Amino acid sequence: MKKGMKIAIGVILALVILVVPFIGSYNGLVQEESNVDVAWSQVESQLQRRNDLIPNLVNSVKGVMTQEQTVFGDIADARAKLAGAGSVEETIDSNNEVSSALSRLLVVVENYPDLKSNQNVTALMDELAGTENRVAVERKRYNEAVQGYNNKVKRFPGSIIASITGFDSKPYFEAVAGAEVAPEVNFD
Repeated sequence: MKKGMKIAIGVILALVILVVPFIGSYNGLVQEESNVDVAWSQVESQLQRRNDLIPNLVNSVKGVMTQEQTVFGDIADARAKLAGAGSVEETIDSNNEVSSALSRLLVVVENYPDLKSNQNVTALMDELAGTENRVAVERKRYNEAVQGYNNKVKRFPGSIIASITGFDSKPYFEAVAGAEVAPEVNFD
């Protein structure tokens, strides 16, 4: 075999050795990003379900109670922000506002025995509680998908491939600051 042919085979072999892992890493990043997108669409689906239930709950509660207009206004504002969110980050922020407003509404409902005995309010609150559980499950799945994706983006050699091909880490869906403290409503 000629020396030139050996060099050509060596160069081709070296390129194959470098390109195959690159392709594998790139495809892995594409798959992980797709997993994040699917998980996010499930979160959005549950947020939409919740967003659709809120007006029914609010209208049922309004029919029995008129003095808590601030809570209703906060819920309406938060829903509008959620509906107008254009990015994952905006959706996460506006969802946290909706959650905060809903928790205040639920405290109000708990403080009014007439509301708790109203069948429409009770049924809607049960439906909302189930939806909140679904949102929590989908948020967890989304965060798990983000964790897998972000690990690939940040670990070697994926970090090199990610920086070359434009893959950036994704945001986690975190609870709003102060979510661990239950809201207090006082009507004195």
